[in-house]
Amino acid sequence: MDTMGVKAADDRSSTSVADARDATRAFLETLGQPSFTPEAADTVVLVVSELATNALRHGGGTFTLRLTASPGTIEVALDDASPQAPRMRTPDLNGGTGGFGWPMVNRLARTTAVTPRPAGGKTVSAVLAR
Repeated sequence: MDTMGVKAADDRSSTSVADARDATRAFLETLGQPSFTPEAADTVVLVVSELATNALRHGGGTFTLRLTASPGTIEVALDDASPQAPRMRTPDLNGGTGGFGWPMVNRLARTTAVTPRPAGGKTVSAVLAR
């Protein structure tokens, strides 16, 4: 099993989300070919981007990203300071307030989980096919 931890903090700019995407691409490259099809790799990066954006927007402004590769799957896990779980809501098609990310993550992932952390906050994880 291959594991990589990436810590990211942000002052609410998009830099950390971009760093999380870059770190994810670098991690996937370390796994070698043919570990992932280009489409599967793009899906992992998209899920990381959505979870990182949600952590910054709703989770207190900082997050820790962990990526774990196992035969056939990759797990994306983000810790943030908020105890509030992501929620499904009707996407806002006109007002720009979102609502698309968590349903998309749930559709792309084999499984998702939200786990409270003993020290506070939560871990949001998604397991995706390789």
